[in-house]
This record gives sequence, C-alpha cells and structure tokens, in this order.
Amino acid sequence: MRSSDTPRDVARRLARTRDSRAPARDAFRRETFRLPRDEARAKARAFFDRYPKAAYMTEVESWRVLADDEIEFTMRRLPSAD
Repeated sequence: MRSSDTPRDVARRLARTRDSRAPARDAFRRETFRLPRDEARAKARAFFDRYPKAAYMTEVESWRVLADDEIEFTMRRLPSAD
C-alpha cells in the first residue's frame, strides 16, 4: 500500500487482482465442442464412456444448434479419478 492511496484506490487494486486470479466457482471441469450433429452425438457418447456419470457426475451442461446443423455443447464432469 502506498502512503498516498485512498481506501477506494486500495479496493480497486484488490478487486482487479482478485478478478484476474478468480478461481473456478466449482470443482467441475468443462469442455466445449462445436461439431456437425452426428459427430457431436458420437463425441458426447465417447465422453460418457470415458467419464461415466456415476464416477464423474458427467452431463451435457448446455447445447445449442448453430448454422449448417452444427451443435455447440459443453460437457461437464468432476475431476475425481484423474
């Protein structure tokens, strides 16, 4: 802390530092994919095969259909047995 800093200056500096090092809000690991529909389906199945729901709490967190029948989706899992 500099002697000329006001409490507001210190608070702003700490907020910037905290934001740049912000930890994840939870322990889940996420991967986002953007693939044609059939490939997206195969990728999700492979993800569930590799990280079974019972051990990793794996799920499709979100998905949306894009132009040209592409699917963008985010898979979420716990890193429990890595």
